[in-house]
Amino acid sequence: MEDLQAEFGGAEITGWGVGPVLEKLRGVARIVVLRGGGLGDLMFALPALAALRAAYPRATLTLLGTPAHRELLQSTSGPVQDVRVVPFAEGVRPGTQDPVALERFFAEMRSEQFDLAVQLHGGGRFSNPFLKRLGARYTAGLRTPDAEELDRSVPYHYYQHEPLRALEVVGLVGAPPVELEARLQPLEEFVTRAETLAEDATGPVVIIHPGASDPRRRWPAERFGEVAAACAADGCRVFVVGTGSEQDLASHVVDAARSPRVMSVAGQLDLGTLAALLARSSVVLGNDSGPRHLAQALGTPTVGLYWAGNLINAGPLGRSLHRAHLSWVTRCQDCGSDLTQVGWTAARCPHDGSILGPIRAEDVTKDVRSFTALSPAPRP
Repeated sequence: MEDLQAEFGGAEITGWGVGPVLEKLRGVARIVVLRGGGLGDLMFALPALAALRAAYPRATLTLLGTPAHRELLQSTSGPVQDVRVVPFAEGVRPGTQDPVALERFFAEMRSEQFDLAVQLHGGGRFSNPFLKRLGARYTAGLRTPDAEELDRSVPYHYYQHEPLRALEVVGLVGAPPVELEARLQPLEEFVTRAETLAEDATGPVVIIHPGASDPRRRWPAERFGEVAAACAADGCRVFVVGTGSEQDLASHVVDAARSPRVMSVAGQLDLGTLAALLARSSVVLGNDSGPRHLAQALGTPTVGLYWAGNLINAGPLGRSLHRAHLSWVTRCQDCGSDLTQVGWTAARCPHDGSILGPIRAEDVTKDVRSFTALSPAPRP
């Protein structure tokens, strides 16, 4: 125990969560948390944000994220509503940097006089220097050996469940877990829009998301079409969702299904309406990507398609409401590169071929049907 206390600068260990829970910091009235990335990355951070909210109930809580994070959190009920958009910055938010905009952002953040800044954005090579420029009295977060030191930090190892990783970080500032997975609710105005969209659905509603930011994590569109066709034959209403850039992929799924009960709404929904549609569906089928993680946060059953390594980092903890189908492929089919060597220590090979090919459509259909059979009518 003494060795652990020395590691954390002599801070008292008051309990255990995912890791040691240290004593709370004194005089914390303003907290800022850095977490960029996609919708899934936001879902990974929400349990940690809920823990901070519970540990410091009188403190303001600000998230530094992306425009999509702000849109979603303003369209749902969750642990944080104050979201500031991070300007483009290397290793934090990809895009063309504007030095003037960055300086303006940091000046504004320093004027907020944050007491605590928490870094939940990767190993810290870029995000720790970014965090320290916010000027907070205390800093905590993740750290690889080559990253700048923070006041309290957790070593970053790639293969760790992301929500639990974030909970381990906030434990360092005295915030034990209050929930292990993200929890959100859509606002009523978006529920009404989703009901209008699905008003002709007389049976279970199935949502399919065939996209993923990494093309290798996409199950072939024809397989999604097979499952969609089977659900349509059962009397389900099937919606294929996605971003504007995924419209062609969604159309491919619809074409493969060949059923008037399967339609694409890719690129047509704002995030609030998407959340409400996911919440009222019987089951969501998707790759390891944002809409599946969002559906889980909304309490909707999911069937997820994973490369085995991704399941370690991003899979659901339970199996009552969430089923996982795994591909155990470990080498690139084009060049033979070892796919298990990922993260900040290894370069990605240039090939984009799907590594989810071994997952069979009949197995996925069976799990989807296990939820639609339990939901003969749309969920309220």
